[in-house]
Amino acid sequence: MKPILALCFHLCLLFRESTCSLRQKKFHEFQAKLQDIAPSSPPPSSPKTNGRVFYPIGYGADPTGVGESSDAILQAVSDAFNVKSELEMLPGVKDLGGVIVDFQGGNYKISKPIRFPASSGGNVVVQGGALRASETFPSDRHLIELWSPNSQKQQKSDFTRPIIFTHMKLQNVGIYYEDITFRDVLFDSSYRGGGIFVVDSARIRINNCFFLHFATEGILVQKGHETFISSCFLGQHSTVGGDEGEKDFSGTAIDFVGNDNAITDVAIFSAAIGVSLRGQANIVTGVHCYNKATYWGGIGILVKLGSSLTRIDNCYLDFTAIVMEDPTQVHVTNALFLGDANVVLKSINGRISGLNIVDNMFNGDPKNMVPVIKLDGDFKNIDQVVIDQNNVNGMSLKSTTGKLSVTGNGMKWVADFSSVLVFPNRISHFDYSLYIQGGAPGGFVAHAVTNVSNNVVVVESDKPINGVVSVAVDQYNMVGENNFLM
Repeated sequence: MKPILALCFHLCLLFRESTCSLRQKKFHEFQAKLQDIAPSSPPPSSPKTNGRVFYPIGYGADPTGVGESSDAILQAVSDAFNVKSELEMLPGVKDLGGVIVDFQGGNYKISKPIRFPASSGGNVVVQGGALRASETFPSDRHLIELWSPNSQKQQKSDFTRPIIFTHMKLQNVGIYYEDITFRDVLFDSSYRGGGIFVVDSARIRINNCFFLHFATEGILVQKGHETFISSCFLGQHSTVGGDEGEKDFSGTAIDFVGNDNAITDVAIFSAAIGVSLRGQANIVTGVHCYNKATYWGGIGILVKLGSSLTRIDNCYLDFTAIVMEDPTQVHVTNALFLGDANVVLKSINGRISGLNIVDNMFNGDPKNMVPVIKLDGDFKNIDQVVIDQNNVNGMSLKSTTGKLSVTGNGMKWVADFSSVLVFPNRISHFDYSLYIQGGAPGGFVAHAVTNVSNNVVVVESDKPINGVVSVAVDQYNMVGENNFLM
């Protein structure tokens, strides 16, 4: 019986294996038929929104930068501005509650500006991605524009004269956007136009952004109130200095044409002009300009005519100068000027009033001995100018104050301040003392200042003596003070 049982057992195993193989074959045939009848479903699409966060990818924007994304981004921004709200910020500016347009770390190619909706709005965040201009992007526009149809853009021809705006305190005068924040966005203009254009807007923040390849302006702000730019990098060309094409750099990294704006902790690594100020009460602090060098005609910071109440503090001018046109109430302090970088005072109407250049460091090439303060043109009307307490290495010190001691045995001492004082032939005040070494022979010695001209002070005595004359002068006039020495 044992052989018979063994044979039966093996037959059962063979039947089981053949049955399993048949079932597996039938299952695979069934799967294939299902695939033929119903193709696999596409992956779920990205959502357009999540609460009050709007995703351009969900609207069809291509995060790879291959496809065109302008319309999708514009629609996402439009929907964000259409969020229902009964609240207002400034009168007429709808409070959108902090809605977010989130680029989700994508690269987006756009062929037209992302111009914000005509409806006024505020309390909006745009974040996290890169915008790149296509080869057909308009050369006179910006990648993002806060530009209401009710706003008038300033033309380049207007920039030849001072643009002065009155301060808006209690009323909404021509403000259409408020509290818009741009953060963690790269703006690549592809040498076609600019990065961001802001006009008639209040309390705008541009933070942690990167601006590349602009042909006009990286950031252009016109009118409005309080645009704050912080922790940003701006450059027309991607370089860390010493670029072979530096002489051809063009464009302006930041152009403020308005009041009460601030630039803080920003690096500008290539452009013809780093910062241009055309307004009042603007502050620039902690800015490193190593854009086009002065040698090639570049300007680090340009303070245009009429830009009063300007404060430039703790900045780093790296081979590029600060240029001021008829400065009025301008303060430059705690700055580092490297590589023959200096301050140029440019005469338009020949007027300077209320200029302080104090407590700065200047470092240059001793072979050149570039003056730390350079005059471009003649100034006839000067008051309240203090240029003092700056330290210099390898450059020519210039100041509005001076002290000299002159020794000699005779009747005449000449203290020449012409190599030190900023303004030619302009000593406003002087003090002097005479020390007679070994005592006065024959009693009292009469002495006096006999000439003050061409920044030279002459002291004479009525008797020959061995004396030391110490002289202190300044070029400081109060408002309305007459200079009797000229």
